[in-house]
Amino acid sequence: MRKSLQYPIGEFIVPKKVTGDDINQWILDIEETPALLKFALDGISQQLIDTAYRPGGWTLRQVVHHLADSHMNSYIRFKLALTEDKPTIKAYDETAWASLSDSTQLPIEISLLLLESLHKRWVYLLRSMPPTDFEKTFYHPGMKTHMSLATTLALYSWHGKHHIEHIKLVKVH
Repeated sequence: MRKSLQYPIGEFIVPKKVTGDDINQWILDIEETPALLKFALDGISQQLIDTAYRPGGWTLRQVVHHLADSHMNSYIRFKLALTEDKPTIKAYDETAWASLSDSTQLPIEISLLLLESLHKRWVYLLRSMPPTDFEKTFYHPGMKTHMSLATTLALYSWHGKHHIEHIKLVKVH
């Protein structure tokens, strides 16, 4: 079976039921993402850093910077949901962000360092949350839905793996 270039690990599926074990695994996934990202990038030449993982897709440089942008937004959304009652978050145009010069030209090491620090804070916050906090929600105007923090955690567990797999696609070719 051939992997999809756009969704090499499959599309995200919203979990129907969430257990404490699921939450713990997703937190572990978030914790491991920066190290797994660095490992996936190990040995990649500067030429490959500026190679798209699929026709019409982002370069690996853009993917790394996108991970930092996206995960910063998610961390802030967690904090908003934990401190406000069902807040409406700010959606953003990730494609436009990925086209800005800091995503197309800045060395990836900047975002790798940012992700490492961000994920340490995020995991600390996640591990401090009582189970009922994962039921809190925010409203996502772009998706026109309320999202629980449990679903958001599952999404970002998937998101890191999804983009790490994009890097592996370039590395093997």
